Amino acid sequence: MSKPVSRRAFVKTAGTVVAGAALAAPGTFDRSRQARAGQFSGRIKKAVKYIMITEKLSVLDKFKMLKDLGFDGVEACGRAKVDPKELAKARDLTGLPIHGVHGVGSDISAGLELAKICGASSVLIVAGRVNKQNSYDQVYKTTQQWIRDALPAAEKAGIKLLVENVWNNFLLSPLEMARYIDELDSPWVGSYFDVGNVVRFGWPQQWIRILGKRIGKLDVKEYSREKQKNEGLWKGFQVEIGEGDCDWPDVREALAEINFNGWATAEVRGGDRQRLADIAQRMDRVLDL
Repeated sequence: MSKPVSRRAFVKTAGTVVAGAALAAPGTFDRSRQARAGQFSGRIKKAVKYIMITEKLSVLDKFKMLKDLGFDGVEACGRAKVDPKELAKARDLTGLPIHGVHGVGSDISAGLELAKICGASSVLIVAGRVNKQNSYDQVYKTTQQWIRDALPAAEKAGIKLLVENVWNNFLLSPLEMARYIDELDSPWVGSYFDVGNVVRFGWPQQWIRILGKRIGKLDVKEYSREKQKNEGLWKGFQVEIGEGDCDWPDVREALAEINFNGWATAEVRGGDRQRLADIAQRMDRVLDL
């Protein structure tokens, strides 16, 4: 004879069924949009940019705070006014890795030096800017040469050069970015894919599937096409992770298809401990960590 089910247990079970049905409900895409609980736990490591931490703390205490909040690492910035050796010391004392370096502009050599001090595995590269003075074809050739010149030092140091898709009127499609990377013909060059940056004119999941194994790391933020339309182009970024037009279920599916394992770093408005805790929770939800 089966035991009677308590009202509390019944409500809990019913709620789980309803939630599961909602997740499994068909949407815009034909593929299943249901992600398993903790699908990317242990496969995606979450981080923030060091410059996002605004609380008035020592470098060491900032690292301790990030670790307490559940972040797996941090990314150093070449523009930050902090001694790289102090970052390295905080890394060693807390065990919180500095996984990458950004904010070095076209000075790849300086980025590699900072990465070596920090023990980082990558330098984020912003590949030039196309405008009236700088033609598309010339920027293409020039920036590839920058990277080729830096490759021997990057390979010797074991540090990857990852090109990010940014709003610089350049590398406007995933097919072109894939070609740009492939022409450099090196395992030490890849893509630092920014999920939110393509929502304005495309779909991140399509970029992920096309770039595939070229993607070394992810930047995580959102974009709202509605805010863009009603408030202006750059206002589209003023939306919290998980509340914009990024289709996270399909993004996760695309990441699973390419078997992505690596770092995902928030690139949003920073703040104090409370703000960073909210960012951590949002990343857990959208990436199913």
